[in-house]
Amino acid sequence: MNLPSADVATTATEPAVAAHASTEGSGRWGSLGPLGLVLAGGISVQFGGALAVTLMPRVGALGVVALRLAVAAIVLLAVCRPKVRGYSRADWGTIVVFGITMAAMNGLFYQSVDRIPLGTAVTLEVLGPLALSVLASRRAVNLVWAGLALGGVFLLGGGGFSSLDPLGVAFALSAGAMWATYIVFSARTGRRFPQADGLALAMVVAAVVFLPLGIVESGSKLLVPTTIALGAAVAVLSSVLPYTLELLALRRLPASTFAILMSLEPAIAATAGFLVLNQALSLTEACAIALVIAASMGAVRTQVGRGKARGLGAD
Repeated sequence: MNLPSADVATTATEPAVAAHASTEGSGRWGSLGPLGLVLAGGISVQFGGALAVTLMPRVGALGVVALRLAVAAIVLLAVCRPKVRGYSRADWGTIVVFGITMAAMNGLFYQSVDRIPLGTAVTLEVLGPLALSVLASRRAVNLVWAGLALGGVFLLGGGGFSSLDPLGVAFALSAGAMWATYIVFSARTGRRFPQADGLALAMVVAAVVFLPLGIVESGSKLLVPTTIALGAAVAVLSSVLPYTLELLALRRLPASTFAILMSLEPAIAATAGFLVLNQALSLTEACAIALVIAASMGAVRTQVGRGKARGLGAD
């Protein structure tokens, strides 16, 4: 799963996109190049999640999360080299909450994919950001998107989730709630810390919080060289590489377009689950995922339209 979200991009990166529009938006890579970067990032995230599922029999879900967060924290610290001086107590409080939220989001999601198919888990998780978008907009049309999403969930659960592990469903929905919380604190962190410094520091907090849980579950298994290598691959595919690709893309791509592309993640996750984990979807499940994707895209378009209308009104 990808930590940076569509809503974060829309609220926190629009100025950066606008600043680059005049110099890079007119080139041939201004449309095709960035789109490819975003899609590559989404593919990397979801195939990283599929690889994580294959690693779970070795160290368990908590062990995989501990490895992912620890490696990602080390890489981000090395790349960003964030400052630790000059911040207020409120700044550090934001980082701590952001890191704990990140740890909870990852832990709950990996507990989910340990029990239910990857595509299903991502679809249920997306409901968190979708609900946040609908509530933030407060427009009647969002009732349509909410209805589509609920219809998709109903189909996905076969009318009662009898075919899915109830605990896996609960973990996925809880991860979605944490994702919505992540969006809020990611935006706050972006306002308080330059570039990706806040993310790097929060990742350290998340790793410190989760490492004891991974040690309790897996112990010395975490030190097996093959396991460390696979965990590092999960961290690179699920965190480091997507962050880099999305950062490059957002320099030349409108944040609204980025947000819509991020709505495709359930479909990418279902594809990764099929190719890597042999998790085939039924026609009903495919329709359910399509409904949730349509709801996510509709909610994003509504938010973007509302923002443009406000801008015209201000002029």
